[in-house]
Amino acid sequence: MSTSATTPPDGGRITIENGKLDVPDNPVIPFIEGDGTGRDIWRASQRVFDAAVEKAYGGKRKINWYEVLAGEKAFNETNNWLPEETLAAFREYLVGIKGPLTTPIGGGIRSLNVALRQKLDLYVCLRPVKWYEGVPSPVKRPQDVDMVIFRENTEDIYAGIEYPSESDEANKLITFLQNEMNVKNIRFPKTSGIGVKPVSREGTERLVRAAINYALEKKRRSVTLVHKGNIMKFTEGAFRDWGYATAANEFRDETVSERESWILGNREDNPDISLADNARAVEPGYDLMTEGRQKEVLAEVEQTMNALWESHGSGKWKEKLLIRDAIADITLQQVLTRAKSFDVIATLNLNGDYISDALAAQIGGIGIAPGGNINYLTGHAIFEATHGTAPKYADQDKVNPGSVILSGVLMFQYMKWNEVADLIESSLEKTIAQKRVTYDFERLMEGATKLKTSEFASAMIENM
Repeated sequence: MSTSATTPPDGGRITIENGKLDVPDNPVIPFIEGDGTGRDIWRASQRVFDAAVEKAYGGKRKINWYEVLAGEKAFNETNNWLPEETLAAFREYLVGIKGPLTTPIGGGIRSLNVALRQKLDLYVCLRPVKWYEGVPSPVKRPQDVDMVIFRENTEDIYAGIEYPSESDEANKLITFLQNEMNVKNIRFPKTSGIGVKPVSREGTERLVRAAINYALEKKRRSVTLVHKGNIMKFTEGAFRDWGYATAANEFRDETVSERESWILGNREDNPDISLADNARAVEPGYDLMTEGRQKEVLAEVEQTMNALWESHGSGKWKEKLLIRDAIADITLQQVLTRAKSFDVIATLNLNGDYISDALAAQIGGIGIAPGGNINYLTGHAIFEATHGTAPKYADQDKVNPGSVILSGVLMFQYMKWNEVADLIESSLEKTIAQKRVTYDFERLMEGATKLKTSEFASAMIENM
């Protein structure tokens, strides 16, 4: 099924020009089968992918799979957890897919997944979260969950700029902060580990731009900027501000911010409303504000009316993509209590990590949650299982291959092979609806038939 890790198969190369992928009918796709259960779920997933391509295109298109090494298999064969040949293959062929990888213990690369994202500058972690009918869920209305998370992938604390407690590096940085920057609030400086959280304007802009482009292409309703800017004002707060600015500066005709929609809506409800009364409606505490802050809100109302009434007023804003923001901790509450309020989410690295896994629990767990890591500028993308290697189940033909299979759906959508993506997704949904599932779902579903990993793949192929 796979080719040698050093010899790519014959086939075409995916290229990118003017931001658009050019995908041949016989693309070479590098893959990493993964560690632990990765071997089982990759074999099953590859069968599903090949069957769907054959079914959709009748032999006119075909994937030429190219195995490359990372993780335990790479270390055992090459004494290197992430060989340069693997990175070179992903760089050359642009689009690839991988199973779960072990994180090396005892130093070196902190995480192979993070290393791949950073070395290839895969700045978007794309995590759609959608419930499929019949999947066991711990919430009452999992059908309300249909969100797409754009998680920034290269910055924030995942940049890896941190130093251990009582190390020379930590002591040096803490001394600098105390003596040069007059920092007083490191509570226990002698024993503190310390890290740095970089958040850039460029990193924010390219992530938010990708989220808005996706939302417009897919005709989604809103993009929510999720942040903790009430506490981290110059990192997460800047992310929020730069996100709004990106929408206004680059997508003015297609978007409206939530506050702009309030201002325009107030005018529509009361055509004679004054600027001050409109400001009071937008900010209920307006009369208690300082004079300077009142002037800022008044200026915002006036500027919105002058700039947008003709293009967005008289209800036209309701057809625009809504840009809003939400505090991260409130978001984790509201995705449970009012899931329909969220559509596309753009957020920073750590927030995205928490939110995507929390949402996955609502739709059946990370065993069925897909993921993709993408650079929309260079075209590079690696799609991946979002769960771990579960080594105790390795080579038992037992675990759910849904995460890799649905990551393949994302990959085919990215390649614009939408017929294949639709076929796989509908087949998976049909198979689950028939209650033919792997052990993780079978134990939670009444009257279900337990299938092995390979048998689930066969059932999906049958249902195509």
